[in-house]
Amino acid sequence: MDVENVVLLERELPSANVVLVRGERPVLIDSGYGSDAADLDARLHALGMRPESLDLVLNTHFHTDHAGGNHHLQSRYGVRVAAHRWEADLVNRRAPEACSAAWLDQPIEPYRVDVPLAGGEVVETGSARLEVLHTPGHTLGHLSFWDAASRTLVSGDTVHLRDVAWVNPFLEGAGAADRLAGSLERLASLGARVVLTGHGPPLTDPDVEFRSALARLTRWIAEPERLSWHGAKRILAYVLMLRGGLTREELEPYLLARPWVHDYARHAFRVTDAEFAGALVAEMLRSNAARWDGDVLRANLPHHVPDRAWLAAAPFPADWP
Repeated sequence: MDVENVVLLERELPSANVVLVRGERPVLIDSGYGSDAADLDARLHALGMRPESLDLVLNTHFHTDHAGGNHHLQSRYGVRVAAHRWEADLVNRRAPEACSAAWLDQPIEPYRVDVPLAGGEVVETGSARLEVLHTPGHTLGHLSFWDAASRTLVSGDTVHLRDVAWVNPFLEGAGAADRLAGSLERLASLGARVVLTGHGPPLTDPDVEFRSALARLTRWIAEPERLSWHGAKRILAYVLMLRGGLTREELEPYLLARPWVHDYARHAFRVTDAEFAGALVAEMLRSNAARWDGDVLRANLPHHVPDRAWLAAAPFPADWP
């Protein structure tokens, strides 16, 4: 999709969408999952854009599906990276919490943030004027980008077609859902003509989508267990996509070793880790988020499986140089 020099590259999971904003100083908003770097290069070349010509990568947030391509663009082409200053600090300090990678068990290759942002800045590309909006909720440092002239909003993981971002109160704080609701209200007030989201197709009726997302999130704030199921199912779906599924033999030991399973079990549902793991698998099957394929539990969302050698070699932030 091309909206006045703003080009959405829809990408299959586990990558997030990326947005190319053309101009004398072109920028890329998000970079996708690290194992899909060659695909990103090919997609950019197909648009007539040499990756080394990019002036900046703007990250909506530092999760691996959005920031995983930063290493490739920065180390190979020298492209600078910009992100919210709070997330930049964690990344540049090589903090174990950076990118939520260790908690989620989603490795990411090393990068640095060259341009810390706080919200309120303007990024000029020569063809667009992108206002940087701080839109916390999905992560504390989540950013969105608004081009008022074309009324185009790049919203990252705040809202999706008929869905809302998952919320992680364990890492983002007890008020994360309320912060996300505030961010959605702010974005809804812009009067966007089109919203380019982090996953899925563009939103061409933003008013309807924002109202729906806010209504759903409001219900979940009143019923926290529903919010927790939404988040836990998203995490396990990603696990299954990244690993190509888990066998019956692998499944329980893997889940019981995960800090996110412990946090959901203890704090959201007040059950043992094993009880929660069993209930989560049952809920994945009930909701058709996963299926048994013989002896292997697989995610049902359309996706491709990253190269196993890449996944085995990719580090976590605590091990970055």
